[in-house]
Amino acid sequence: MTKNLKSLLIVGCDGCASVIQVGGERQAEILKSLLEMERKVKGEEAPNVKAISILRQCDRQITSTALKPLIEDYDAVICLGCGVGVQTLADLYKTKLIIPENDTKFLGMHDTNADKFYEMCRACGDCILFETGGICPITRCAKSLLNGPCGGQSKGKCEVGGWKNDCAWILIYNRLKERNRLDLFTKFRPPRDYRVSEHPRELGGETEEEEATA
Repeated sequence: MTKNLKSLLIVGCDGCASVIQVGGERQAEILKSLLEMERKVKGEEAPNVKAISILRQCDRQITSTALKPLIEDYDAVICLGCGVGVQTLADLYKTKLIIPENDTKFLGMHDTNADKFYEMCRACGDCILFETGGICPITRCAKSLLNGPCGGQSKGKCEVGGWKNDCAWILIYNRLKERNRLDLFTKFRPPRDYRVSEHPRELGGETEEEEATA
């Protein structure tokens, strides 16, 4: 994607991408070195590459302020943030080529000892974690069941994925039992109102007029 580009601005993010070491200042500098090395090995002219990192690419104002003195000096921007960062940059600089470096998978928890990421939340806007012992059935149950377990579990494992993953509802049962709150387990949860999860969503910034008519 960077072939024939003479100047590149590599933009890392000091937010989540930096914490999990896929897009912070260090990664931006490493990518800069790799791009320069590639051109050198191929005997091509060295590109003008600058690597920086900004506080949070998901914040429009922070990103705009940080890049304003630099953006026009480069043919393209390589974004080391998440998908939100890429879209923020693309929206701010509509005529500039924005190149995503990362594939954003999900909102997850990082276990550094196991070196694994686990999807934990879908940001659905209708949280029931209080009722489920802090275990999200929408995300961690393969069928996103609100009441469980279903007939597709055996010995605490889920049929989806070949009996490798824990059944979320067995985990919920065990957690609530430990807390002596099995009343929450047997509580019937009616079908969800998925209108709160419709895409695209937005939050905040209501005007006084909008609030009055709400």
